[in-house]
Amino acid sequence: MIQRRTWLAIVTLSAAAWALPAAAADEAPDALVKRISSEVLTAVKADPAIQAGDINRIVNLVDTRIMPNVNFTRMTASAVGRFWRQATPEQQQKLQDEFKTLLVRTYSGALGEVKDQTLSFKPLRMQPADTEVVVRSEVRGKGEPIQLDYRLEKSPGGWKIYDINVLGVWLVETYRTQFAQEISAKGIDGLITSLAQRNKANSARS
Repeated sequence: MIQRRTWLAIVTLSAAAWALPAAAADEAPDALVKRISSEVLTAVKADPAIQAGDINRIVNLVDTRIMPNVNFTRMTASAVGRFWRQATPEQQQKLQDEFKTLLVRTYSGALGEVKDQTLSFKPLRMQPADTEVVVRSEVRGKGEPIQLDYRLEKSPGGWKIYDINVLGVWLVETYRTQFAQEISAKGIDGLITSLAQRNKANSARS
């Protein structure tokens, strides 16, 4: 399932940061992804609770370690699309909170799929003045390789991830279509309510 693999990629990347210091501001984008990814499989395999989908452990992981490496505000704004500018600061914060919870709770079970995968990176295509790049890789295990690409932007604090592509599908674009339909039908508050309801349902099943 593409969405499960997408979130597996997100948390797989962030899990390595659990045991690593924050990236240096001058670290190249491919070096950042390679450095974190080279440790992630070991980190996940060493924690049975994360593999089992322990929500508290995963939420703590995201809150303390993934955010320094991801521009989640941009990720949420891109997913909401043109409606983001219409949202109040309070609505924007609620959208971020509910979107993060949705991702964590919906895809936490994907961590149990981490077994014997390895990562292979493609050469980075980048010019010295570039402020946005794509780092391309493949996850190899049983079956066909899984395409796994990262979009990163250059910020004052270093390179930040703001979108992930699995098997040709970008995470942000997938949710943008869903969110646009919700907002068109029910408005921004309607989307927030819908996300909150989905999160409550996911929580009841966990």
